[in-house]
Amino acid sequence: MNADDYFWKTKKRPHKTKPRSKPLPKAKEKYLEAEEALFQELEEHLIGFERRFQFEPTKNWRFDFHIVKLRLLIEIAGSPWSVGRGGKKIANAFCKYDFAEEMGYRVERLEPHQIESGYAIHWIQSQLERLEDETKNI
Repeated sequence: MNADDYFWKTKKRPHKTKPRSKPLPKAKEKYLEAEEALFQELEEHLIGFERRFQFEPTKNWRFDFHIVKLRLLIEIAGSPWSVGRGGKKIANAFCKYDFAEEMGYRVERLEPHQIESGYAIHWIQSQLERLEDETKNI
């Protein structure tokens, strides 16, 4: 029976089907530019990293970058898996950060303008230099 016949016989509109699962939110343009810029800078300076790092395979928790030597997890604001300021989502993000720190990682959340200005790569390089100096002094 088509929708018009159904309406005339029952005086009701048929239910619209809703998708059972929501797709991942789309990434913002600033995030995409910042992620690509940081990727190119890390490649250029030969810093060992992993992209879209997932430290717990059973959870859908991802970080944008993992700097291997520093055990540093970087999340860029505006990514599809970073969350905004409200409700359950932010509580889940803090659970993710706490769990990562319990596993021995450091977590940094960077804004796109910090990456584009060059602050992020200089900060990462200074952390690597500090780590090398500590190992030389021991």
